[in-house]
Amino acid sequence: MKLKGSDKRTRKKGTIGKSLRRYWDMYLLLILPIIYFCIFKYRPMGALIIAFKNFRIKQGYFGSPWAADYGFQHFIRFFKNAYFLQILKNTISLSVLQLIFSFPVPIILALVMNEIRKTRFKKTLQMVTYVPHFISTVVLVAIVDSLVAPQTGIINQIIMGMGGKSIYFASKPEWFKPMYIISGIWQNAGYSSIIYLATLTNIDPQLIEAAKIDGANRIKIIGHIMVPGILPTAITLLIMDFGKIMNIGFEKAYLMHNSMNAQTSEVISTYIYKQGMEQLQYSYSTAVGLFNALINIVLLLVVNKIAKTVSDTSLW
Repeated sequence: MKLKGSDKRTRKKGTIGKSLRRYWDMYLLLILPIIYFCIFKYRPMGALIIAFKNFRIKQGYFGSPWAADYGFQHFIRFFKNAYFLQILKNTISLSVLQLIFSFPVPIILALVMNEIRKTRFKKTLQMVTYVPHFISTVVLVAIVDSLVAPQTGIINQIIMGMGGKSIYFASKPEWFKPMYIISGIWQNAGYSSIIYLATLTNIDPQLIEAAKIDGANRIKIIGHIMVPGILPTAITLLIMDFGKIMNIGFEKAYLMHNSMNAQTSEVISTYIYKQGMEQLQYSYSTAVGLFNALINIVLLLVVNKIAKTVSDTSLW
């Protein structure tokens, strides 16, 4: 017997009401996160209108005049900027290289830690790899600077001890990306491996026992059971990472940026800061930021579609 539209709505309301009464404490916990997202994430989206206007503080968001070229004046200005291609290239190349070199490390680390049987050593390794994640970006960059200092840095001490010449890494454009990526791996690999370790604990132990009975060694168990077990999680995280591929962390890039390495360190996030906060060009910087966000959305949709076609795993 098919239910009418009104009957379906009544049943749905009854189900929602029953869920609210049963799990009221869980829904209560959602109030603060919802308020946070509404105030700090969704409410500011209304201000994106200034990307299409010549914003004046006194006139406000809606009172400011519209920009030329049907509101796209600031976007066209960015596309015609002499440094547009360089900034876009720096952003994409740094993001892609960071994804290529950083993404596999937490997976490998999780597989290694999962194979460790000595509890004390395993906990020590976990602590050593997790702690860097909680170091502030300012402290992290200071550590990097001290390590690569021209005369007193450990790395240059090793180079000079081997007969080489001291290298001023911070001033070399070609060294910015390796320093950025390696320090990022050191800081985040351990913390990122937590989700893979949690996934590994959910793998059915009977599969491992059956593989052992069939004569499989540890390498084959890892390759045929462990890796396929964490693959859906890895694909999901990879899709999410592609959705953030244009979002280079501003703090770290800005702190490592200087006039000597600007050729490779100037990315969209630092450019937005300079134009918006230093030059007070609010409409222009908002337009650049909106362009950046739209690229991320397109990449997220495309990669999610590809993942859904190639495998059974996707975000939606």
